[in-house]
Amino acid sequence: MMRAPNSFAVVVRRRDGTLHVRERAMVDKPRGLARLPFVRGVASLVESLRMGGEALRFSAEQFETDLVDAGAGIGSAFALTLVALVTQPDVADPTAGKLKRSGKGGLVLMAVMVAFLVALPQGAAAGLNRLLGLGLPVQCPAFQAITGGLKLAIVVGYLLAIRRVPDIRRVFQYHGAEHKTISTYEAGEPLTVANARAKTTLHPRCGTTFLVMVVLVSIVIFSGLGAALPRIQTGSALLDNLLFFALKLPFLPVLVAVTFELQRLFARYCAVGPLRLLLWPGFLVQKITTAEPDDRELEVALASLRVTLFRGTKAPASVGGVGGDSNEGDVRFPDYAALLAASALRSEVSPRPLTAI
Repeated sequence: MMRAPNSFAVVVRRRDGTLHVRERAMVDKPRGLARLPFVRGVASLVESLRMGGEALRFSAEQFETDLVDAGAGIGSAFALTLVALVTQPDVADPTAGKLKRSGKGGLVLMAVMVAFLVALPQGAAAGLNRLLGLGLPVQCPAFQAITGGLKLAIVVGYLLAIRRVPDIRRVFQYHGAEHKTISTYEAGEPLTVANARAKTTLHPRCGTTFLVMVVLVSIVIFSGLGAALPRIQTGSALLDNLLFFALKLPFLPVLVAVTFELQRLFARYCAVGPLRLLLWPGFLVQKITTAEPDDRELEVALASLRVTLFRGTKAPASVGGVGGDSNEGDVRFPDYAALLAASALRSEVSPRPLTAI
């Protein structure tokens, strides 16, 4: 999956080796309030979740189609149930004559994130506080530091566990391929496997780094929140924790917004030189969520970026690949060499120059 200023593209390799491309236009720049600092962080997260769900569903659909074609579709239903739940497609609104977003998938994802990154760490911190007899108030900085440490431990432990699953490790290889592809493009080099292979799997603007920064920033924000609010003393540690958890929820957008702006600053000014040390907590966790890809995985990532570069400011007309007749229909190429040799994905769209970073 790749997102460019004017284009969003997903490429999957089908069972027969062909590259199946889905690409559509995107608004070049955020509009309205979404352009403002801090607001743009929340808008970016919402858009990323939506596009990630869309890409996941598209990939799952192609996987299921290949399984059915191969006569092995029965066992796929259970595996794809969660994918279908969290990536609800757009549905037609017959009264308005247009698509209407369901929003259910986003709500499920947000609920899982809150439970995993807020409720579980705070509950674990409360349990540790009671087990060790620390007697720390839920609002004090020490309690929030313990919560942040446990939050990071939960995330890292979970990532280490799922990395051992072969299919998930393959996902992490594709993650590494995406980073290598972006680094190749940012270096102004041709999008070839040989160039991408030499690049690192680490990148300062990775979502993994954002997640690590969220954990660290949350310690500061929630410590400040606890100090600013009146002391919660209900006489019950459980009730104190529940009330403070409820008070945290409205400040989650603030946490996302502040972290987004900090990551932008770090990626711009700390990518080289001694300040690069500030990025290393994120890089260390990226060593878990990325793995060295093989050449076929690199081809898929390179193809996805190449597809986004085809679209200029002009709306597409006819499709240049195999199949697809609409302005944004799916396209299939026999291999990456064929896609790389194409002058355009759709005949009236000129590719953006690779040196335009």
